[in-house]
Amino acid sequence: MKKFLPLSIILFCFLFNYTILRDTKDTLVVYAGGAALIPFLRGTAGLLAISLFVALYMKFVKNISREKLFYMIIVPFIIFFGIFGLLIHPNVDFFHPTKETITALHAKHPAYTALINVYAYWTYSLFYVLAELWGSVVCAFGFWEFANHIFSFSEAKRYYGLFAIVGSLSSLVSGSIVYFCSESVKHYVPAGTDSWQVSIYLLMSIVVVMGGVAVYVYHGMHKGVLKDMLPSFDSLKLIDQKDSAQLKPAPIKNKSIIRSPELALIAVVIVVSGVVMNLIEMQWKEQLKLFYAGDKGGYNGFMGMFSMATGGFSILFMVFGIFILRKFTWFTAAVIVPAVIFICGSLFFAFIVSKDALQPLLEFFNLKFNAVSVFLGAGAILLSKSAQYALFGPTKEMAYIPLDPELKSKGKAIVDLIGGRLGKAGSAWVSMGLLMASTTKDVVAIAPYAFGTFSIVCIVWIYAVKALSKKIDVAVSFSEDERVTA
Repeated sequence: MKKFLPLSIILFCFLFNYTILRDTKDTLVVYAGGAALIPFLRGTAGLLAISLFVALYMKFVKNISREKLFYMIIVPFIIFFGIFGLLIHPNVDFFHPTKETITALHAKHPAYTALINVYAYWTYSLFYVLAELWGSVVCAFGFWEFANHIFSFSEAKRYYGLFAIVGSLSSLVSGSIVYFCSESVKHYVPAGTDSWQVSIYLLMSIVVVMGGVAVYVYHGMHKGVLKDMLPSFDSLKLIDQKDSAQLKPAPIKNKSIIRSPELALIAVVIVVSGVVMNLIEMQWKEQLKLFYAGDKGGYNGFMGMFSMATGGFSILFMVFGIFILRKFTWFTAAVIVPAVIFICGSLFFAFIVSKDALQPLLEFFNLKFNAVSVFLGAGAILLSKSAQYALFGPTKEMAYIPLDPELKSKGKAIVDLIGGRLGKAGSAWVSMGLLMASTTKDVVAIAPYAFGTFSIVCIVWIYAVKALSKKIDVAVSFSEDERVTA
């Protein structure tokens, strides 16, 4: 519990900020240049940024303590988001190119409309990329890499499901904050004041404060908790590998990170999970934009309520998830996620691509297609993300524990960060190709092809989970045999 409680605070702060940043980045980008900008940001700028981070991490990880490296990673993020809210967004017209320049570029290069808009709204594009990196670098890698070093496999089975509940609580709380700062704040600002600017200022101020709290607790763990619990603790080696007091699986050793079959399978799972979710979300966000027209506050407020609902549903799923993690095999827990996403996503895509056929039925019940598609997509993503938070995160992190220390650290950096980014980039590249080939450059027009890709990738996900489960079962059973012999 001395490890679990402070780590829970850190995770809460990280994911609290991520909910704010995720909702805000979508609002900024979608209303600036449409959902068509998202694939280009994820497929190009996002992948380049994460590749640069991994290269720098590999360079510094052997020479700098993990604690100092953590500060070097998180502090620049906090500084940027503070500057964005205080300085950049209020003066965005000064930083962006003129409308005449962008109009001329569109006329000269009509096939590259989305790429031109990335440049036209470059501060929003930069915010989007850094907000995505916060999720990949700080949440997915920074927290879990630390947790995997100080928890054993048996502890992980007990506590990683509880970490998922902490994450859901953060979404529940931060979603309400996003809704208040985006929608409710309109009733408190003076007439003539830009309520959206006030929203940005409040949200970015909260991000800075919560980031500071996480850094403070992380620092306190290194100065107190870990040194008290582990006499051999130092800033580079967080847990003594000779300490076998707690049952840990026999390490899966492989000198080559690139040739490790375990890492390859984990990478496949991460990549395909990113692809399927982003294919669904891009279609949904375009429908949401059409539904709210030009109301940025309403769009961001809806995203806040959606985050609240995700947190609430996820907590319900957590109870189920903790039971599954403790009572059933790793495969059973891991395969539930792609199964749920496949069913929910297929229903949403089927509705989108059947618009013409369903239109008479919708008119009969006096329903608007955009309204139904928004709430149907919200339901599909809500259930999919709840299943992900409850089971995907814990099962993925448990898959790293049987690996040897080098694979667990360096391998995780490569697989989690590059793999996670490739998942988003993969769906982005598919969407980019379809959009550039489309004459209308319309996100909704490519839905049938996105549906086909989504179905194939879900099947690949299930097969990868099955193959990875065999590796994990061997490692854990071998460890149990050693324990009985001793």
